[in-house]
Amino acid sequence: MLGYTAPTKRFYDAIVNWQQRRNRWAIEPQWIVDYPGVVPAFFHLTKFLTQPGDGVILLTPVYYPFYNAVRNSGRTLVESGLIYRDGTYTIDFADLEAKARQPENKVLLFCSPHNPVGRLWTEEELRRVGQICLENGVRIISDEIHSDLVLTKERRHIPIASLSEELAQITVTCSAPSKTFNLAGMVTSYLVIPNQELRELVLSGRNQEGTFHCNMAGYRALEIAYDQCEDWLEELLDVLRGNQRLVAEFLSEKIPQIKPVPLEATYLQWLDCSGLGMSVEELDRFMEEDALWFTDPGSMFGAAGGQFQRINLACPASALRAALERLETALRRRTAAAR
Repeated sequence: MLGYTAPTKRFYDAIVNWQQRRNRWAIEPQWIVDYPGVVPAFFHLTKFLTQPGDGVILLTPVYYPFYNAVRNSGRTLVESGLIYRDGTYTIDFADLEAKARQPENKVLLFCSPHNPVGRLWTEEELRRVGQICLENGVRIISDEIHSDLVLTKERRHIPIASLSEELAQITVTCSAPSKTFNLAGMVTSYLVIPNQELRELVLSGRNQEGTFHCNMAGYRALEIAYDQCEDWLEELLDVLRGNQRLVAEFLSEKIPQIKPVPLEATYLQWLDCSGLGMSVEELDRFMEEDALWFTDPGSMFGAAGGQFQRINLACPASALRAALERLETALRRRTAAAR
């Protein structure tokens, strides 16, 4: 039977138990709203929580659909650029506070862990972000779809809504098993919304958009993944850590002009290619046509990403090594041709 369906108690229990085990976050089943994808969710949430012309703050460079979610809804894109210094990224809290203080800016569309720069925000950073939003009446849409993919063993993901009751009341948390278990085609995600009034606003908006339930097989896939596949995830994390080391060691030895930005979470490695001395256009053309690297050019993530490339580490080490070797060969040819 492949008809319409709705979440069951088992679906909600699987999410509640997963968040408790993985993130130490105690949530209630009634806070959960099923949604057919995290990207459709934050596109819709941007409209549900703001009015035309309102400002939506992004910490950039950031996942490119964030920009489209703001622009396509007729809202005002407000960028607060991350600080890139000594090979790592931090939040410019002074700038974020200045932007949040402007009364027309109503929402922070927040990426945690951050895609593409790979930061796993610390508790201190999350509390400062949260306090700025609380003090200025800014709601938070927190995309936490990569929260299971923490590569550092010393730390864990902290949902921003878990830090206080006050933060829980202004936050919509978006998550899914899709990145963790490669289930994106199941189009099954969920929102966690502790604030009842906010939850009813989202449910009403979802119905107005003609968005109802998820893929019927997706509900079951989430249950199986969360209830039975945690051991597989731990093995995956070890594979990702190994691939991360492979990239770092290969580049350090063979192509020191390219610097991998330290990757704390996600399976997406952000590479600083500014040492190659190419323009943004030259870099993108070189990667695709010469190195046969069909990656995500950094310019997709905003102007600040122009000298970067984003590569996917969720692949066999043999494929990753072959790609790195193609890149090395292409650079040698380019250097030889320039002599």
